[in-house]
Amino acid sequence: MTSFLWVNMVWDNPFISWNPEECGGLTKFSVAAKNLWLPDLFIIEFMDVDTTPTSLYAYVHSDGRIKYDKPMKVTSICNLDIFYFPFDEQNCTLTFSSFLYTVDHLVLGMEKEVWEITDNSRDVIRTQGEWELLGINKATPKLVVGSSLYDQIMFHVTIRRRPRLYVINLLLPSGFLIAIDALSFFLPVESGNRAPFKMTLLLGYTVFLLMMNDLLPSSGTPLISVYFALCLSLMVVSLLEAIFLTYLLNLITTQPPPMPLWLHSLLLHYLRATDCCNKKSQKEPKGSGPNLIHLPGLMEPGVTAAWVPGSSEARLNGDPGSTRAPLEQEAQGRPTANIFLYSFFPDLTSLSLKDPAQESHLIIVLS
Repeated sequence: MTSFLWVNMVWDNPFISWNPEECGGLTKFSVAAKNLWLPDLFIIEFMDVDTTPTSLYAYVHSDGRIKYDKPMKVTSICNLDIFYFPFDEQNCTLTFSSFLYTVDHLVLGMEKEVWEITDNSRDVIRTQGEWELLGINKATPKLVVGSSLYDQIMFHVTIRRRPRLYVINLLLPSGFLIAIDALSFFLPVESGNRAPFKMTLLLGYTVFLLMMNDLLPSSGTPLISVYFALCLSLMVVSLLEAIFLTYLLNLITTQPPPMPLWLHSLLLHYLRATDCCNKKSQKEPKGSGPNLIHLPGLMEPGVTAAWVPGSSEARLNGDPGSTRAPLEQEAQGRPTANIFLYSFFPDLTSLSLKDPAQESHLIIVLS
């Protein structure tokens, strides 16, 4: 974590003092910091070269009090939990301690209260950077190194990321692309435009992830990365579904598959059961003609073709009566055999033969 700090240090030096009346009313003056004794303070979490500006000055008062202000750019170690990125909150620590002086020579204290430091810091960083300061807490533990005891002040800084940039640039575009992919299911499969559209959408989503990769954290696996991976997986599955449906449609239109055996057996069983029910419910008079099998879902016979020997000439002449007369005469003279054919499936026919021994003519009824 890179932080910009403004460190205000105040201490009393008993070797520097004067009487303002003897010095023309002078109560304070500025001295180069390199000419004064400075407290040996450092930040334990500091992990980079100190970039404090040089040639700084300190104010020396007549009673020996010295005020030394210096800006610092601190790159410190902070254990960031980025699982909820970009809605994450972090708690980082800055610990000020001395490297040379123990508690017998140097004691650290606070000139201001913590809430004053928090308010001043919040006013400074209100509109700067991507982080928002939530609060600062203070602790004063002692550092024990061997037989030496060092004084230290520990600040717990709680910050929260501003998610607006990431919501606008990452979450909203990804949500729009997923919504468009879901709406593409309304495209008809037979048009052939669904699969190319989904492929173009998947390519655009991949380019979007490559462009927005710089906004994601370089280390760790945040929840938003899992969300992007899930969206990409859903788009790939959607594309595979479109390809599979197109293949099935093409297969059915070009090469119709044969009827499965289980469906064929089920239909035969259903037809037989229906035929038995129809025979019990209907009572037909004896000698009225052949018993017809009524198949469910079939229309009544619409076309009747009749063949009688020697009647082709009459049919060519277009005389319907000339065709009907020989049929009636022959029907009165001798028994006739009628065969009715119903076609429901290519391998299912129903025949009804009144008298197989004597055959005079063939009547075919097509449904």
